[in-house]
Amino acid sequence: MTITEQAIVAKSPKKKSEDGIVVTDDFVAVIDGSTSKTTRRYSLFNSNGRYAMKLIASYIGKMKKDCSCHEFCLGVSHYLFKHYKKSEVDRLIEHPEERLTASVIIYSRLRREIWMVGDCQCLVNGTFYDNPKPYEQELAEQRAQIIKTSEKSHADFLREDTARQQIIPHMLQTMKNQNITYAVVDGFRIPEDKVRIITLDFTPWEIVLASDGYPFLCPTLEESEAKLAKQKETDPLNIGEFKATKAFMEGNNSFDDRSYIRFSV
Repeated sequence: MTITEQAIVAKSPKKKSEDGIVVTDDFVAVIDGSTSKTTRRYSLFNSNGRYAMKLIASYIGKMKKDCSCHEFCLGVSHYLFKHYKKSEVDRLIEHPEERLTASVIIYSRLRREIWMVGDCQCLVNGTFYDNPKPYEQELAEQRAQIIKTSEKSHADFLREDTARQQIIPHMLQTMKNQNITYAVVDGFRIPEDKVRIITLDFTPWEIVLASDGYPFLCPTLEESEAKLAKQKETDPLNIGEFKATKAFMEGNNSFDDRSYIRFSV
């Protein structure tokens, strides 16, 4: 494997990224920690998403080189589960929105497979693949309609996104289906039929793995960053052609943390 370029950028210059990249001799991975939507915290990290990302990165760094997707799903779930207190488990079964949660995309060198657990994306010789969460686009549409029909100015929403605040209860409700109708890494059993696996042959491939912080994934980092900058310039609220559940808030460089790695095999 030859790494061509990579980048991790936090959405806010005042906070550390909840995204992470792992590169070992046998695996390349992008991890997208989920932003906390409740007040529960599990460590000195202010962000559950960053804590989840760090734990998963540690696990991937120790995986045996012939680890299968099935073994990863079992092993990483067990690894995260150990970081919950026994007294918390019953509540976490009922409240998935309070779990440590992340999406992960991994390339296995030995198996020549890409595993997509949760909301992530990639390019394989220019062909785009993703594994989006159900309900996400519907919620983004709801938020867009709230903004478009509001008497508040767009500038006001960029300072305080009250439209996002209105859809948060719906987001929490959809998270009840976490690791039921869609897959994430959260310490509980991952439904492997919701994990997307891309198998490659032994011809040369150029691969881009990325988090969903890039709304338009391109074959180079420069192109992807240019598309992101154009989105910020033309539609900072993300309510037009590209719709999202959050905006380019005032003071931030993007609407989400972002990570990107391009490599050849």
